[in-house]
Formats: sequence, C-alpha cells, structure tokens
Amino acid sequence: QVQLVESGGGLVQAGGSLRLSCVASGRVFTINVMGWYRQAPGKQRELVATISSRGTTGYADSVKGRFTISRDNDKNTLYLQMNSLKPEDTAVYYCRADTVYPYWGQGTQVTVSS
Repeated sequence: QVQLVESGGGLVQAGGSLRLSCVASGRVFTINVMGWYRQAPGKQRELVATISSRGTTGYADSVKGRFTISRDNDKNTLYLQMNSLKPEDTAVYYCRADTVYPYWGQGTQVTVSS
C-alpha cells in the first residue's frame, strides 16, 4: 500500500502563489504516475496535472502556464507550484499515486479570494 499526505493549502488573494506538497510512504517503489486533482463545491473531481516516474508532465488547459508539477523521487515528494491564482482555482486539491491501484491523499483546501 501507499500512503499520501498533502500540505501547503491555504487562503491567498487572486494573483498570488501557493506550493502544495504530497509526501508518499509505504510501497513507494511501486508508484508510476503521480498527479494532482481538484474538486470544487458542487463539481466533479478534475485532473490538474500529472507527472510520470521519468518526469513527463501533462496539464489541464485551465492551468497551463500557471502551475508546475514536479517530483523529488529521493524525498518521495510530489509538488505543485501554483502561480497567478484565480478565484476559480478554489477547490480541495488531492494528490494521487498510481500503482496497480490508484491511491489518494486526504486533500488540502485552496481558497483564492478576489
């Protein structure tokens, strides 16, 4: 099994920045792709960004050019640098790690005020 713990969420004004972190533990050597997802109130969970074990990244169109995903395999940590935040980025952000099964963190709240 894999355990994921996110941190770094909070309240920020529009145009500001936040950096989310997700620390993985357990059978981390089985992890392939990792990603960030978010869920706003009343909406479905959506993909934000993904990164493979080799560093290949992908982004939702809504965050391209503003968010950067990265991972430090030595520290078993996934990051999401979020710049130029907008009120519509407000959501609970979840870390996900894909092995044979997907594992999810508990989520961290990001609130962007206008």
